[in-house]
Amino acid sequence: MSAVTTTTAVAAPAAAELPQVRRRRRLSPGRRLPAARLAGPLLVLALWAAASAAGALDPGAVPAPWTVLRTAGRLWTDGTLPTDVLTSLRRAAYGFAIGLTAGVLLALASGLSRTGEALIDGTVQLNRAVPTLGLIPLFILWLGIGETFKIAIIAIVVYVPVYLNAHAALSGIDTRYVELAEVQGLSRAAFVRQVVIPGALPGFFVGLRLAVTGSWLGLVVLEQINATNGLGYLMFQAQNYGQTDVILVGLLIYGVFGLASDSVVRLLERRVLSWRRTLSS
Repeated sequence: MSAVTTTTAVAAPAAAELPQVRRRRRLSPGRRLPAARLAGPLLVLALWAAASAAGALDPGAVPAPWTVLRTAGRLWTDGTLPTDVLTSLRRAAYGFAIGLTAGVLLALASGLSRTGEALIDGTVQLNRAVPTLGLIPLFILWLGIGETFKIAIIAIVVYVPVYLNAHAALSGIDTRYVELAEVQGLSRAAFVRQVVIPGALPGFFVGLRLAVTGSWLGLVVLEQINATNGLGYLMFQAQNYGQTDVILVGLLIYGVFGLASDSVVRLLERRVLSWRRTLSS
């Protein structure tokens, strides 16, 4: 009996000295919530509706959501809104396509060649330092007040972030990959296809998202300058007549376009870069 007691007494301190297994803390953000990006806008919409219903907002300054919805329905029925929406989409699409192409080509020429970098990078950095919207008077004198100058300004707004982020991604490729490609005897085309493009894609998508947002920001300003149609023109005319509900219709449509286009770019990024393991994925 005493031996059992002694053994138990010896084992007790030994067990107490064993390190306790600590539970590992979860540091990742967790699983992605469904439709998480809509939670914020829906919360703002709910607060707006609640404040309007409670009479906390002046209807003349900030109309209720249902008033804005009725106005949008009226504008759509009489054919004004569809025409302006299609015009704005066409301008944004043309300017975005031109700016995206120019940004990618210039980034490749500058990032893959020291001569190209010497000729291109300084010029783009100078262009970046000049406010793009400040070029509007000059472009009107050069290109007139038609569609051409609007598309040109949107293209400039788009190509700058695309170039900057793609060029930074190209410059940041590890030189060890370059040395490995040289050892493997890859051709210039194979090197660009297998090393350069995959390495630059993450930075390119960052620039693409900034460019998509910039195209809408530039459009809303341009369509209020010597325009006869488009969402910006609709909002400018509504300002002259004090139609706050029409202005809010235009702003909401711009917001929906911006959120939808950014979501498309995000989805494309996740598909193309599915090999990456990041916090967002």
